[in-house]
Formats: sequence, C-alpha cells, structure tokens
Amino acid sequence: METVVQAAAITVAAMNLVPGALGAVRWWQVEQSAVFWRLVRIAQVGCGVLALVAGVAAASGARPDDGLLWLYLLLPVAVNVVAEQLRAVSAQTVLDDRELESADAMRELDEATQRSIVVQILRKEMGVMTLAAFVVAFLCVRALGVTAGL
Repeated sequence: METVVQAAAITVAAMNLVPGALGAVRWWQVEQSAVFWRLVRIAQVGCGVLALVAGVAAASGARPDDGLLWLYLLLPVAVNVVAEQLRAVSAQTVLDDRELESADAMRELDEATQRSIVVQILRKEMGVMTLAAFVVAFLCVRALGVTAGL
C-alpha cells in the first residue's frame, strides 16, 4: 500500500505543479489561459483520487508510522474547496474596490474600464488557483516523507 500511496502523491503533486507553473507565468504576463483552467480541473480530480486512495488505505487497515500522512492526503481536497470559495468572491472584491454594487453596474462604464475590471477579476481568480495548486503540490511532497509503515 505504501507504493500505491507514494505513486498517487507523486502523480497529484505533478498534476498540480504543471498548472501552478503555467498559472504563475500567465498571471505575471497578465494573460488568460483556457489550458490553465483545464489543468486545474484535472488536478482537482487528482486530489479527489488521492483522497480515495487514502480512504482505501485506511479501510484496509494500513497504519502509517506518522498519522500526519492522513492529513497530507486529505488536505488537498480542503485546499481546493477553500480556493474555489476565494475564487468565487474575488469578483465581488474587485467590484467593491471600484464601488460598484454588482456586475450589472459595470454596463454604465466605458468599454475600456469594463475590460480592465474583467481582466483584474480573471487575474485574481488565476492567482488564487495558482497558489492553491502549489500548496497541494507541497502537501503531496510532504506526504511522501511520512508513508513509512503503510
């Protein structure tokens, strides 16, 4: 079981490093990337699979020497849930900063200002998900150090 958990952790770490790196580059360049969002969603599925692997390991009676393993294997799902919540409110924070009540209020603004607001929102969303991907990759790498005893 130790080998399976290690393989899953390495795979999910890699699955998150790729969108993390791409997101960091695109965020820096202030460019959107449909590929980034697809990779993020694929990495999130990987986190779910990692949690399932943890569940199978626990159900099979595997007991690691360090109980932190369970935390490292399950936290990626929680990190993604929190990141999605932060992503969801990022649009409202941008609107609040510009003292706009809603997205509908943007229609009164000129096209260049509207575009600027949209770019700011999308960049903030990408930043949140990029950081989440790096945190998940870190947790997966940490899991590798505590799989002994499985």
